[in-house]
Amino acid sequence: MQNKPFIIGVAGGTGSGKTTVALDLQKADPNQILILSHDNYYKDHSDMPMDARKLLNYDEPAAIDEELFVSQLMALKNGEAVEMPLYDFTTHTRKSESVHIEPKPVIILEGILILTDERIRNLLDLSIFIDVDPDIRLARRLTRDVGERDRTFQESINQYLASAQPMYNKYVEPGKEFADFIIKNDGAPADLIAALDTIKARIEEVLGKC
Repeated sequence: MQNKPFIIGVAGGTGSGKTTVALDLQKADPNQILILSHDNYYKDHSDMPMDARKLLNYDEPAAIDEELFVSQLMALKNGEAVEMPLYDFTTHTRKSESVHIEPKPVIILEGILILTDERIRNLLDLSIFIDVDPDIRLARRLTRDVGERDRTFQESINQYLASAQPMYNKYVEPGKEFADFIIKNDGAPADLIAALDTIKARIEEVLGKC
């Protein structure tokens, strides 16, 4: 790659729609846009009993292997390929296999804590915060946890009340002040589409210069 990748950060609370937004932005040119999920970099807890793993706080910065994430992000920014880890949310462990990732002209990072770490913020060319009312985020989280991550309704509620919402207040929402765009995603499609169209135009401008 002749130019360094243009890196976009998409942050917001659990259930805010980060992955949906990232996937929609990728449609600007799927062949030239890479999505990198912060969730894949959760620390491995295979050395702990399952009951203990379920009680860990997965919504604070310490839950993420930030050193690995930052080092791989810097490698991608320098045009180098990386072996991205994969995380199993049903067992709270890192999978044995990894995914070979080649850098692309545009890289979209998505995760609740993307704007929390200054090292990550310094690598971003554009930052987005998705703002959603807490009750809507909770409903979306319940749907995801019970349907996709093999959690019970009560386990999901307990984790939301014990860590997800308190950590949102402490770590996630303060990242809003660093965002170039703040997008409301409470269910008004027209507003969301208009915001995403503006960002897609910027992406297309960047790709036109590659």
